[in-house]
Amino acid sequence: MSKIICSAAIRGAHKIVDMAEEKYEETLKKYGPEHEVAFPNTAYYLPVIYSILGAKVKQLGDMKDIFQECRRLLPALVDEHRWLPYLAPALDAGMATLFAEEMYEAIRYIDSPGFYTETEDPVDDRIWLGAADDVIFRKRGVEFVDGTAPGFAAILGAPPDSEIAVKIATELQEKNLYIFMHDQTNGITLPDLLLKQSVQIGWSTRLVPFGTTYTSAVFALGFACRVALAFGGVKPGDFKGNLIYNKDRIFAFVIAFGPVSDEWYANAAGAINWGFPTISDWDIPEVLPTGICTYEHVVSQVPYDKIVQRAIEVRGLKVTVSKIDIPTAYGPAFEGERVRKDDLHLECGGGRTLAVELLVSRDMEEVEDGLVTVEGPEMTDVEEGAKLPLAILAEVAGRQMQSDFEPILERQFHHLINYAQGIMHIGQRNIMWLRVSKAAIEKGFKFEHIGRILYGKLHQDFGAIVDKIQVKIYTEEARVKEIIEIAKDVYRARDDRLGSMTDEGEDTFYSCTLCQSFAPSHVCIITPERVGMCGAYNWLDGKASYEINPTGPNQPVPKGDLIDAKLGQWRGINEFVKQGSRGKVERVSLYSLMVDPMTACGCFECVATILPTCNGIMIVNRDYPGMTPSGMKFSTTAGMVGGGQVTPGFLGISKHFICSRKFMQAEGGLKRVVWMPKILKEELRDRLQKRAEEEGMPNLIDMIADDEVGITEEEVLHFLQEKGHPALNMESVV
Repeated sequence: MSKIICSAAIRGAHKIVDMAEEKYEETLKKYGPEHEVAFPNTAYYLPVIYSILGAKVKQLGDMKDIFQECRRLLPALVDEHRWLPYLAPALDAGMATLFAEEMYEAIRYIDSPGFYTETEDPVDDRIWLGAADDVIFRKRGVEFVDGTAPGFAAILGAPPDSEIAVKIATELQEKNLYIFMHDQTNGITLPDLLLKQSVQIGWSTRLVPFGTTYTSAVFALGFACRVALAFGGVKPGDFKGNLIYNKDRIFAFVIAFGPVSDEWYANAAGAINWGFPTISDWDIPEVLPTGICTYEHVVSQVPYDKIVQRAIEVRGLKVTVSKIDIPTAYGPAFEGERVRKDDLHLECGGGRTLAVELLVSRDMEEVEDGLVTVEGPEMTDVEEGAKLPLAILAEVAGRQMQSDFEPILERQFHHLINYAQGIMHIGQRNIMWLRVSKAAIEKGFKFEHIGRILYGKLHQDFGAIVDKIQVKIYTEEARVKEIIEIAKDVYRARDDRLGSMTDEGEDTFYSCTLCQSFAPSHVCIITPERVGMCGAYNWLDGKASYEINPTGPNQPVPKGDLIDAKLGQWRGINEFVKQGSRGKVERVSLYSLMVDPMTACGCFECVATILPTCNGIMIVNRDYPGMTPSGMKFSTTAGMVGGGQVTPGFLGISKHFICSRKFMQAEGGLKRVVWMPKILKEELRDRLQKRAEEEGMPNLIDMIADDEVGITEEEVLHFLQEKGHPALNMESVV
């Protein structure tokens, strides 16, 4: 370890611990030791401290012991008489740095409320987001384990100009990485440089402005720790397990722009504990031997046009990017991008014009592979602000292609088109909406490129079932109307097919073990009437996935002999689950909350649990941040079921399953539901109403309490009694 780096890291750590402890003493005198301290809406307390030490910092007084641990970790300052040319002292100093910074930032939430937006994207003129809450974390964290996002780049400071900044940020996005931004260089921040070029920042574009100072770097490390806790099965306090998980699974690194201060060195030393190296444009000493990191620990003087690729090489990240021949950047990082009115060149659909998208299968001889045609005006033929009708018709052929696969492939249009920078796609079928930015047009983007995207990506992602693809795009109203009429007939036939499917009508269900990498004992069973708890996979998706990849995470599961129709237990299902969970789970009831409920990973849309006093079931969705009548927020209830646990009375579910005839059949179904957030009830109202009418209780939905009625079980019970809710007269749910 370089003496210069070791000395600087230890000096920086001492400065940071001193600063944080001084701030702590001031705050302690002002508020007292029992004052609550926390990052917003999280069940992980202060996540670095919680994951490494297992300590739950809930009050200011809890910080005293952590500061003592910081002092214990801090090595003596290096001088001419004390030379520590070893990595270990610097790593200890780095860990002390992160503990101190996490407490410092937690105190900031007390002393400076409103300093951070606490939102997913910047608001008004406030760009610094602060620590991610559990809603954002659950939504984004799973991407670090399912391969959607291989890792993140933690950026300290900023390059010298906005042109370089945009190029580096775009290159990182194209590699599907998240970009966490901190601090400044010579008074310039990376978010400011990006905003000058009208680049959208926030979680939705993976360009995340965490904080204005170096202390906010702890938010990036805290996010990594939470991934290990939530999805890796690592227990709080298992510091070795956490560090190894992140080194092996989260491909993150630090990029430092400009002069490197002692405090930056201290943060870099902290990141090395997790196997995250530092790459800099500045002339600083290098640490090239391997050890804690996969390869080098510190690499310097890297040119701007090579810094992203060098960082990826040093971290050992193998990135596979499908190169689509279009004039704009392309990748998942652009999926959340919005094209706003001031940036708009052209829009189609969305109620402004007629628009439709459709994928149908044809005979082999009817499809010319690679054909992309556009009939009608091109994007470049119309003036700025124009509105055009649009029909996108993809025709596919394949020896393994089936009509059941059509809607699965068609649903890919949304994210595949959105991956193009400067293009916004919303909705599907004949309610789709497309917006194209001025910047995309300036780069030469056309309707033709939408066809190229669909052709290339459908071949790459579904090559096992698709042999030939042609895409036809229409922008003349008469032709669009023709495609809409064809599409309506296709949609109707599909809905009838899906709507008529029942669990009794199929002998085979499908498994999903996609999340076993972070929940080893979890096996999801998907049936025609029970969508996967993530809401992303239905029975047809499982079938298609198996056809595409017979050895993949979606396997056919013969039901076997019926054990209990009410609970939804079959011998074949139990045998598969026991084997798939490596003996951890022996039985599963597909329709019960209380008897052998299904395990969960961490991706479920909602959690259902019992309210004993109300003799009913409450449901809380991930997007609801408030308290529930169970006395727990979503994040706490999620902790009861995540990671492959079996917890009777708690169940991870999808929104779609709530409206299924099989929903909690063993406990009485929809008539047992007594509370759900207002936002969830309104989102599902039409489908819930249909189910209520099928149950012979058309007024049932208005009998279900929500957060406007109350958030305590007593308030809910009073409402139920007033409305005469049927759950009150049903047999005991406990």
